[in-house]
Amino acid sequence: MRLVIQRVSQASVAVGADLIAEIGPGLLVLVGVTHDDNRAVAVALARKVARLRILRDGHRDESAATDLAAPVLVVSQFTLYGDIGSGRRPSWSAAAPRASAEPLIDSFVDELRRGGLHVETGQFGAMMSVASINDGPMTILLESSPTAPLD
Repeated sequence: MRLVIQRVSQASVAVGADLIAEIGPGLLVLVGVTHDDNRAVAVALARKVARLRILRDGHRDESAATDLAAPVLVVSQFTLYGDIGSGRRPSWSAAAPRASAEPLIDSFVDELRRGGLHVETGQFGAMMSVASINDGPMTILLESSPTAPLD
């Protein structure tokens, strides 16, 4: 899995004219899934996101798990696995198909919620308009790796 994590002062997702999710200060997490990802990876990454100490509380950094009032907006983003190494048109072959990606996104969201976090989501597979105001700016890339532990 590949994540882009942004600390935001606000973020929202719309599908067409319908606003389907919005948060105030918290985290916007774009999530891409590749072919060799599994539920264990999704759970481990969700726990890591919940413990990241990148939320500001006065003069110290907090984690979403510590500051349970900080919501998380999770948006599926298969384009995180786009490859433009050859030519000018991206290839999406490294992105997992919907049948395997959607349950892993659901597992990621479920694990965040199990940790007590308030989680809003985009709509898997929809053409979404994602708006955010980055706070900081603070943007972190997080990726699963078969050789690196996630804890």
